[in-house]
Amino acid sequence: MAKRVVLAYSGGLDTSVAVRWMIEHLGVEVVCLSADVGQEGTLDGNREKALGAGAIAYEELDLRQEFADDFLAPLIKANALYEDQYPLVSALSRPLIAKKQVEVARKYGADGVAHGCTGKGNDQVRFEVSYMALAPDLEQLAPVRNWGFTREDSIEYAGRHGIPVGATKEKLYSIDDNLWGRAIECGEMEDPWAEPPDGVWKMTRPTATEPAQFTLSFEKGVPVALDGQAKPLFEIIIELNHLVGSYGWGRIDMVENRRVGIKSRETYEAPGALAVILAHRDLESLTVERDLGRQKIALQHKYAELVYDGLWYSPLRDALDAFIDVSQEHVTGDVRLRLEPNRCWVVGRRAPRSLYDYGLATYDAADRFRHADSEGFVRIWGLGVQTWSDVQGPGSQR
Repeated sequence: MAKRVVLAYSGGLDTSVAVRWMIEHLGVEVVCLSADVGQEGTLDGNREKALGAGAIAYEELDLRQEFADDFLAPLIKANALYEDQYPLVSALSRPLIAKKQVEVARKYGADGVAHGCTGKGNDQVRFEVSYMALAPDLEQLAPVRNWGFTREDSIEYAGRHGIPVGATKEKLYSIDDNLWGRAIECGEMEDPWAEPPDGVWKMTRPTATEPAQFTLSFEKGVPVALDGQAKPLFEIIIELNHLVGSYGWGRIDMVENRRVGIKSRETYEAPGALAVILAHRDLESLTVERDLGRQKIALQHKYAELVYDGLWYSPLRDALDAFIDVSQEHVTGDVRLRLEPNRCWVVGRRAPRSLYDYGLATYDAADRFRHADSEGFVRIWGLGVQTWSDVQGPGSQR
């Protein structure tokens, strides 16, 4: 049994209770690690809460730039949306946090790592498979999965031990947010027929009313500038979250298939993420050769499934990254998007190595397409279908 563990500590209900519970019931020393992956204000007071609950040490790491450069950038290049909707908000941060837990465990001589995930969620898989890939020698603890508490029990436990938490019995929402968006669970959202109450939305509260435009610039598939100003990726995403979110755009309400085999109603806000992927896909339409682009579309769904299913650290994802990087060699250029209340869409795109040829595409006097060539092309292209029709299909009935 582990004697010292590093807990991925969000400061929320479950991990706050987990500190004291592991000390009392498992007899371990707890080191808490809080990761700043772009969540707004939720780390405030974490040190005091963790140490007050009995942790022997507390570490807080600013991982925003690493999160954006090493985890969000590959996802953007892949256009990865789980089940064509979810931009993998929570799924992306878990392998990074697990990696840092392992580093902190080595620093403090810990022999275990722990998370605050439930037994029916996806995050337990993402944490534990990452631990298995990065540090199979460390023992894995999952107190929330094993203690048998309901959410109400956890709130009562926190109250008895003087652990301050934001959740109440009247407002049982579970929130997880980072640079890439915000996930809202529990409460009214557990009924797939019920409309989410307005109060759950934070990033996409509509405040802007006048139409606006912005230009997003890419280099090899990764955003590098906003309206002509070069910025780190994490700063671009933060700015887009505020800008696009102010028009009330970027909400997702879906029933998704969890890794454990159940369907779950999920609500997300991801204005920056969805705008970036929208722009990136559009730029690819200008710069990626047809057959390469079609194969990439087929693979990006597998990419999203791997990330969702906790297989960030896997040889298949590494291989897909190699393919995707080749596909992004010429995905450099600008995309202009327009904003109106509850709308965001592309209105222009340009690229120095664009495959769009005006002389071939136009129907005006500048047309360079050799129309006479099409007669023979169409005849040969349809020859197989014509042969089938004459022998086995409609033509054979004549």
